[in-house]
Amino acid sequence: MELIYVLDILGTFAFAISGALVASDKKLDLFGVIIIAFVTAVGGGMLRDVLIDAHPINWIGDLNYLYTILAAVVLTFLFKSKIAPLSKTLFLFDTIGLGVFTLLGLQKGLSFNLQPIIALIMGMISAVFGGVLRDVLTNKIPLIFEKEIYASACLAGGITYLMLNYFKVPENIIFIISATVIVIIRIIAVRFHLQLPKIKEDLFTKK
Repeated sequence: MELIYVLDILGTFAFAISGALVASDKKLDLFGVIIIAFVTAVGGGMLRDVLIDAHPINWIGDLNYLYTILAAVVLTFLFKSKIAPLSKTLFLFDTIGLGVFTLLGLQKGLSFNLQPIIALIMGMISAVFGGVLRDVLTNKIPLIFEKEIYASACLAGGITYLMLNYFKVPENIIFIISATVIVIIRIIAVRFHLQLPKIKEDLFTKK
């Protein structure tokens, strides 16, 4: 089993747990928790595949994704009190998943002969829109619109990938370097509470 595939599954697992925890906190029933975990884990990749008309859609072509999501939901129900405090571990998996999903989405876009900038957008969609769907369905402002450097880290890693690919760097090295860029930016942003600048309200109220 390839390392990238293993990281993809781990990222799916972490995303599914984050979705299940949010749904559980919202007091949703078991079906609701499964749906939220599902859209969090594979919603971004599914949206990407629909946009580029890729078949089969990612989770339909590989049932391991469904099994991983169901396992995450079961573990969350059985051990929520023990899982919730593991924020650092889940954050690490989530961040790794963010990097892997970004680059896999970017690679898939390029394999469909999309322009690099469009493939880059597909990579970002793969990584962040599961979380957007989760937040919308649970009546929250999506994380990427409110705070933290999240989607920007994906874009930085994706641009790194495209630059290294232009210079014909070996694929495995490109993937490792680009994923590392995403992980490092994300960790630094959270560690030092970095955020993108916000537009001040008085810009719109001044006459």
